[in-house]
Amino acid sequence: MEIYFHWFDLLGIAVFAISGTLAAWRKQMDGFGVIVLATVTAIGGGTLRDLILDSPVIWLSDNSYFLAIFAAAGFTILAVRNRVLIPNNTLQIADAIGLAFFVIMGTQKALDHGTSGFVAIMMGTMSGVCGGMIRDVLCREIPMVFRGELYAITCIFGGLVYVQLLGFGVAQMPAMLIGMAALLALRLAAIRWHLTIPVFGKKANDLR
Repeated sequence: MEIYFHWFDLLGIAVFAISGTLAAWRKQMDGFGVIVLATVTAIGGGTLRDLILDSPVIWLSDNSYFLAIFAAAGFTILAVRNRVLIPNNTLQIADAIGLAFFVIMGTQKALDHGTSGFVAIMMGTMSGVCGGMIRDVLCREIPMVFRGELYAITCIFGGLVYVQLLGFGVAQMPAMLIGMAALLALRLAAIRWHLTIPVFGKKANDLR
């Protein structure tokens, strides 16, 4: 089972690195900026989660995480330089796939450390959103989690589905796959149909 977890981690790392590279491309950053943005997007959330859980930060002793980041960034750079058609919503879709992997894996890691289901879901959400938050701040944009379509809510939903399935006695691997699929489906639906949680309404500008 551990080998599957490792590959899920690497897939999440790679997808988030792609989203970081695409963000750097949109901002016309140089090569160093690309690597920095790809790296912080890929490992920022997991690093913060591990520090809070007082767990060893896994990339300190496993170079495969950086190999996944560099390979994903290199692949994306080649695609861009060769003028491969990249749809406008590619960054959002790559980010959504990364969320699906990271949130569920982060939730399981928190459960492994003996946290409650509620705390595990919060840790999983942190794993998914914090890397993207750092990416957006470095790009001088309002983080995606604070604007537009449902974002953090989808992370909480996916984590909740996973924890509930475990509570019902579903085996870990099927529960993970269902949790990832539920999160990804809700996030993609939010992107497609612009699902939001309105707070201030259309007349918010009248307060200015």
